[in-house]
Amino acid sequence: MADTSLKPMTILYPVMPAKDEAERAALRPIGRNRDLYQSVIHGGLEIVKAADEIGFWGIGTIEHHFWSEGYEVAPSPSVIQAYWAAITKRINVGVIGYVMATHNPIRVAEETAVINQLAKGRSFVGLARGYQSRWTNVMGQHFGMRATKSPTAALYNAQTQLAGFSQATQGVKDLADDAENRRIFEDHVEIMLKAWTQESFDHNSKGWQIPYPYETGVDDWPLAKAGVTQKFGAPGEVDQQGHTRRVSVAPAPFTRPHPPVFLSGSGSPDTIAFAGKHGFVPTYFTNIDSAGPLAAHYRKSAAQHGRHFAPGQNQCMVRWIQFGKTKEDALNRIKAYDLDIWKNFYSAMGRRNVENDDYIGSLVNSGLFLYGTVNDIRNDLIKQWNVFPAEYITLINHYAQTPADVVIEQLDLFQRQVKPALDEIIHKSIRAVA
Repeated sequence: MADTSLKPMTILYPVMPAKDEAERAALRPIGRNRDLYQSVIHGGLEIVKAADEIGFWGIGTIEHHFWSEGYEVAPSPSVIQAYWAAITKRINVGVIGYVMATHNPIRVAEETAVINQLAKGRSFVGLARGYQSRWTNVMGQHFGMRATKSPTAALYNAQTQLAGFSQATQGVKDLADDAENRRIFEDHVEIMLKAWTQESFDHNSKGWQIPYPYETGVDDWPLAKAGVTQKFGAPGEVDQQGHTRRVSVAPAPFTRPHPPVFLSGSGSPDTIAFAGKHGFVPTYFTNIDSAGPLAAHYRKSAAQHGRHFAPGQNQCMVRWIQFGKTKEDALNRIKAYDLDIWKNFYSAMGRRNVENDDYIGSLVNSGLFLYGTVNDIRNDLIKQWNVFPAEYITLINHYAQTPADVVIEQLDLFQRQVKPALDEIIHKSIRAVA
């Protein structure tokens, strides 16, 4: 890789803050609290600008809808990215990620190309399969999409018993829903890639005819009848009968051939193989013992498609961190800023193992959270990067449950006192391969 340094990113949801469960209940539905959201969405700009100045590679949001409880109020990622691009100078802006099976893929291709143009290339795109049934089933209904907790991820995690996820039994319906979700997802990704990279394209699948109708083409496009598209449009758009046989999505992205694409995964080998096929950046929401074998799976899949990566190259690890003056101080920060969402969202969704209602034990033993002094976290990450020297790290924070000044402090400490040690591991890994 040309740049062998670690590329850190941070993610803002945001989380609507409450001092405790009683206040969150009193403010229900806190996700629709106008004044609180106004304060949070503008307060987060301090973090965006600070991450830019600190030297972080990227800052992103997520896509989730209907969050009346206030834990992930992030329904319009493209709007947020465009605004962030306008107020920053160096940092890359993006989303992790668009739940593609709920989207018109041409609209995603257009919006992300425009953002990439506005940012003059300082943007990335993230993709996800979609596991939150409340909104994905509603917004994906016209594509036939239903939420899924990947059976292959469940099987892999059950075999390793190390990913930190609870293992729900997969029934026939789960398998069918997952297969259909993956079919729609992959179809939409193919359309998006065509829209980004081809001057004009056609597409004929179970879900899409492009142009429509596919068999005859569009036979009543006035500019084709007048010969205008034949003169000024993309070659091949119009056939000899004046029918539109291909479409040309404009504009093209500023970045060639397209912005970096991150693909979220929670342990599914199928998802990681798909990332390898396309050269996407797999983004591991798993602990190191799961991510290490998946990273080897990624490199094997990529090599089968002519893409050759060094260990950790073009891959991303996701972590939650809390620095403190002592281990106890960091743990107290977790209790104040992270425990609410861990208990009432992550665990309640069935995504995390919890025994005997020990939520704090579940959190600190998940392998996803790191906490302690700077030395504690640096040493923990050095051990992990010696196993898997990821090129990217995504640091998730629970702003605004975590105050903006605390988030900025965490990012600054990471950049100045942790990143250099991980850079050295990545440099050694690259030199060893070379």
